[in-house]
Amino acid sequence: MTAVLMDGKAVSGLVKLYVSEEVKQLMSRGVHPKLATVMVGDDPASKIYVSIKHKACEETGIKSENHQLNGDVKEGELLNLIDELNKDGETHGILVQLPLPQSIDSYKVVDRIKPEKDVDGLNPYNMGKLSYKKHTLAPCTPSGIVTLLRYYNVRLAGQHVVIVNRSPLVGKPLMLLTRFDPMQMHLFNADMLFLNEDAVVSICHSKTRDLLYFTRNADILISAVGRRPHFQVTADMVKPGSAVVDVGVSRVDGRIIGDVEFDEVKEKAGYITPNPGGVGPMTVAMLLHNTLLAASNQTGVPLTQTLESFLKKKNVEMEFKP
Repeated sequence: MTAVLMDGKAVSGLVKLYVSEEVKQLMSRGVHPKLATVMVGDDPASKIYVSIKHKACEETGIKSENHQLNGDVKEGELLNLIDELNKDGETHGILVQLPLPQSIDSYKVVDRIKPEKDVDGLNPYNMGKLSYKKHTLAPCTPSGIVTLLRYYNVRLAGQHVVIVNRSPLVGKPLMLLTRFDPMQMHLFNADMLFLNEDAVVSICHSKTRDLLYFTRNADILISAVGRRPHFQVTADMVKPGSAVVDVGVSRVDGRIIGDVEFDEVKEKAGYITPNPGGVGPMTVAMLLHNTLLAASNQTGVPLTQTLESFLKKKNVEMEFKP
């Protein structure tokens, strides 16, 4: 039987609808959520990502502003800009587009953002709160994955979640004990979110022995390698009926493709995300959600309902739609 398609575009559209409705409610009480992005240099991919985020803000009524800095900007200048945005009462969310030039310490930059304005969820303080199951602004990609799985009623509690990533820097303990790599952080925080959902989590990487053992026993398989054609998830690697989430991004012959051999894996898995069109749209949607939460938290103006309750209602409406 063909797997259920976990449509990130469709669900992200619902998240955007929720955000836009709540933004209107906040604005009626004098609060206009605002996101500030900071981009250093003119990396083409970063330009695209930033433009997508600002377009999504415009679609949902969130005010947004980009601060463009030259590629040779001094670290101190960047930190001073963040300080200014931290003090600005009308700016509720701050996102520094990664990667940064090697001359700039990414840890210092991420750490400088006030936790309550850290809508990317990368500040060490927010990571710590996440590990203790405290309410915080969660990293956008993992929270997008969890939201997508929940929407399609994929069970999380007690399930074996396997996260595959090529870097040896994986998991919460290694992040804290070895070195800080914010380019990988948004993926590795997934283990904390799934642990908070009472799942059993295994993280695999390039040094993992017998990778097939883990992938074939995964109830939920998340692949975030991005090394096609050197690595791909094929049907023989997947447990029948499992949920397969494709986060990998590779460019092959001018096309953007994921880690998963979609056509063959969909005939074996129970649930599967497309790529593109799966996790990517959810990541952007959760950035909007975090900005909304940040505005509500900082101003003390409550939201009318949670995203989870909104999506549950929409799910029921779709199930019983004639």
